[in-house]
Amino acid sequence: MSPLDRKEAQVRALLEGPHPAVPAGLAAAAAVRGRRMLRRRRALRRFGWTLLCAAALAFTVWAVLTRPWVTPPSGVSPPLEGW
Repeated sequence: MSPLDRKEAQVRALLEGPHPAVPAGLAAAAAVRGRRMLRRRRALRRFGWTLLCAAALAFTVWAVLTRPWVTPPSGVSPPLEGW
């Protein structure tokens, strides 16, 4: 008998045998845990979106105040006067 056949026989014996009893409050506890996980996930998602919006707003304010797209004036030569 190969090792795979032996493992398959063990699994079949476990599946055909008596099934263990499920604890009484297992479904209720799983539902409570699921709700808590959903609340936590929803709170983290809201926090992430809030942080993203705050960063976008801060970037917009910075860009409006500093105007990085405008080239700074060159200070190499003096301005021409009297032409």
